[in-house]
Amino acid sequence: MAKSLLDHISDAEKKGVALGHFNISDPTALRAIVGVAKEFNIPVIIGVSEGERDYLGVDETAALIEAVRLKSGQPVFLNADHTYSVERIMEAADAGFDSVIYDGAKLSFEENVEAARQAVKYVKRKKSRSGKKILVEGELGYIGTSSKVLDEVPEGAALSPEAMTSPEEAAKFAKLTGVDLLAPAVGNIHGMLAKGHDPNLDIPRIKAIRLAAKVPLVLHGGSGTEDRDFTEAIKAGIGIVHINTEIRVAWRQGLEATLAKNPKEIAPYKILPGAEAAVAAVVRQRLKLFNGLL
Repeated sequence: MAKSLLDHISDAEKKGVALGHFNISDPTALRAIVGVAKEFNIPVIIGVSEGERDYLGVDETAALIEAVRLKSGQPVFLNADHTYSVERIMEAADAGFDSVIYDGAKLSFEENVEAARQAVKYVKRKKSRSGKKILVEGELGYIGTSSKVLDEVPEGAALSPEAMTSPEEAAKFAKLTGVDLLAPAVGNIHGMLAKGHDPNLDIPRIKAIRLAAKVPLVLHGGSGTEDRDFTEAIKAGIGIVHINTEIRVAWRQGLEATLAKNPKEIAPYKILPGAEAAVAAVVRQRLKLFNGLL
């Protein structure tokens, strides 16, 4: 019997590694991500934000990932990334996604708990397209919202010790909501700074939150983070790492490079392989790092 996403997360934690989560907006990036995952024979998570789902289609994306999983034989999972309403959580669960994220980070603690609890209650009644339990992730602590290149740190991002997620509130949130996974604010930000590296992660805080919350942790906003921070964060208890902005930058740069070499080319299937190769290069480096293969 094929392992569930939760099985793979548990296996990764035992090995001291983490699963890579990569967002897509088109089949080109998907081909790149799945190709590299197959190269290393490791599980991978495909993420689609609300905007990406609107573009690709919710049911269409779920069907596409199911087809890719069956054809490739690879453990490829689909996550409804950053979802801001219970209604859209329900939509993804109904479509058979493998996991969903309720993002109530901008809400009060009480409002976040209530909405996340409603999401968990609904999703528990559903199964993924592969017949497994659908995981629900909660988010605690604001780190920005956009996967783009930034001139400065997002306004309001929790970067001070007082603003970051505390082990105590993480434990309370996990207990009250029943979430399977938790994304805390530990110095990470969404997006990627145009100059220099993103802020450093609070590694001791990650370790304390993992012990207190007693659920696997997810690191959002991985793009732009230093390699050493990734390595230490995974050792401290991060089970999944999200990468999106780096994927988008690589996709565009790969496309631009191809068009610069072939300015008169108009066939998408001749242009897009450049974007695919650029995305694959990013995914390859990240998966090697997350899995201790460097």
